[in-house]
Amino acid sequence: MSGPLRPGPSSWRRAATVVLAAGWTLPVPAAPPRPPPPAEGFRLLLLLRSARQGFLPGAHVFPGGVLDAADRSADWLRLFAPHHRPPRFGLGPAPPRRTTFPVLPEARPGAPDGDEAALPDDVAFRICAIREAFEEAGVLLLRPRGPGPAAPEPGRALAPPPALADWRARVRRDPQHFLRLCAHLDCTPDIWALHEWSAWLTPFTQRRGRRFETTFFLCCLCEPPPVFPDLVEVVDCQWSSPSEATESFISKEIWLAPPQFYEIRRLEHFASLSDLHKFCLDRELEGVERWLPITLLTADGIIQLLPGDEMYLEDSNFLENLMSTEKKNEEIMKEGKKFHRVVMYNRHDYNIHVTVQSKYKHVYPKNYVVSKSRL
Repeated sequence: MSGPLRPGPSSWRRAATVVLAAGWTLPVPAAPPRPPPPAEGFRLLLLLRSARQGFLPGAHVFPGGVLDAADRSADWLRLFAPHHRPPRFGLGPAPPRRTTFPVLPEARPGAPDGDEAALPDDVAFRICAIREAFEEAGVLLLRPRGPGPAAPEPGRALAPPPALADWRARVRRDPQHFLRLCAHLDCTPDIWALHEWSAWLTPFTQRRGRRFETTFFLCCLCEPPPVFPDLVEVVDCQWSSPSEATESFISKEIWLAPPQFYEIRRLEHFASLSDLHKFCLDRELEGVERWLPITLLTADGIIQLLPGDEMYLEDSNFLENLMSTEKKNEEIMKEGKKFHRVVMYNRHDYNIHVTVQSKYKHVYPKNYVVSKSRL
């Protein structure tokens, strides 16, 4: 049975994250030494979360965080003028709204329903992702005010301002200071450089666990900007191509949560930054799928089921409960044919099985099975 989310112990929070993909060229002799270009032609920014964090401690993640009321504030309208008019601040026609399981209650922090002065969600979530990239990594995805939206080509991050640490401390204390920073620099968040990519809901794992509805954006940059981990939430960082990140995960150099691993595997489809950027532009009007993985506990691991899989049930019972079986992963795999799942044996052994067709002009990862000899 599908339908609205029942009241339960989980507290859902809306969040946004940005996957930064940067072009990577051969270093020039005068430049500091850099690793050679990856096979894919681009690298992704991965941030190492502090082991003291309550959510995903020690994981490598994309920049992102929880939507704040300041990200929706009507005060942004003055800064975005005259580009704050329909359609969508120059973002173009809105993608179709897709009703997917589960239906979560509407939650707009600090903005009551019907508040037309506040920013629309597709703008507010982009501002949130851009603000978090600044807070966590010191990366400013801003562009000067005045001219219209940028041409459809990979962008560039703004050079860090003087007193970077002071500004970040202010924004961390109060996200409203991010608007003040933008006004001080006479810039706007470069919302036009962020393209909708996917949306994930945190699966149920334990009572009273933190759960998020997170929109993933993809941003292509001509070159990697300097990164300054905040040393609070984020203690280190690295630029890795999708294949490099997969190798680091298998060799236990880094740990990735299933959504990040899935998205990294999905990005291996693209041979260059230009291919990836063109793909984002071509599917701009399609919108994204919003997925709640359902967790199946097995005798020797975990299987996360995704929409389209033959075992995936749009049943609100599994919003607050786990599925379980006494069978092993291999037994379950032999019994089925229609797969869209991540099979997990341990923290560094994820297999992806996809036999369903992707929707809305998107791509799904290819089947991926780790050889036991590699572990």
